[in-house]
Amino acid sequence: MMRAVLMLLMLNGGVALAERDDPVRPTARPLVEVAAVQVRPQIRPEIKALSLRPLVRPKSLEQKAMAKRRAVRRGSVCGDVDLQGEVVGAVPGRIRGCGIPDAIRLKSVAGVRLSQEALMDCRTAVALKTWVNNGAKPALQSIGGGLDRLRVAAHYSCRTRNNQPGAKISEHGKGRAIDISAFYLRDGTEVSVLTGWNARSTSRAMRQMHRAACGPFGTVLGPESDRFHRDHFHFDTAQHRGGAYCR
Repeated sequence: MMRAVLMLLMLNGGVALAERDDPVRPTARPLVEVAAVQVRPQIRPEIKALSLRPLVRPKSLEQKAMAKRRAVRRGSVCGDVDLQGEVVGAVPGRIRGCGIPDAIRLKSVAGVRLSQEALMDCRTAVALKTWVNNGAKPALQSIGGGLDRLRVAAHYSCRTRNNQPGAKISEHGKGRAIDISAFYLRDGTEVSVLTGWNARSTSRAMRQMHRAACGPFGTVLGPESDRFHRDHFHFDTAQHRGGAYCR
């Protein structure tokens, strides 16, 4: 009877059902097909435009920055962009023992200007940079906005030590020394070695800078060394058998 019914349905355009005891389960849709119909969140046009807009500096500013970098490289000496100045070459001395074989004229050190251009050799310039970065800047960073400029009391000078007759040639006469007599801060304050050495507000910074110079320089003399250095720091790169001489 059942078979007759099925045959009749098939003949009338119906759908034949297979003979089976368990119910027919719907077939799961493939995962790929499901993913294909998922709706993606829409991004507003103005947000999309902003997100794709390149964050590039204006061409004029970039050109100015490049020009500044080129100028810094051109003004560097001793192969160091932190040392700005010009190459001088050989500087002869009027006294035997004086002179600098390869001199440079230094204008600024690690962004700190010098009150006057200073003649010296590269070894002394590098030692000065080390001291500025590790000694002078840290010591003065909390005073007057920090270090801005150094007052140079002396650099190359063909003379004897302390200008004394019959004395040995000074390291100044060899381009290996520089004297610093004061520090100019960013707020315009001037701190001299003469008055700042014992001043309550700066004595600690002064002594910190004095100590920091011992190592980068072979000789470090300050207000307590002798009567000739009451008002300045003397730094030179002379080598001593017993190590650095610091007073």
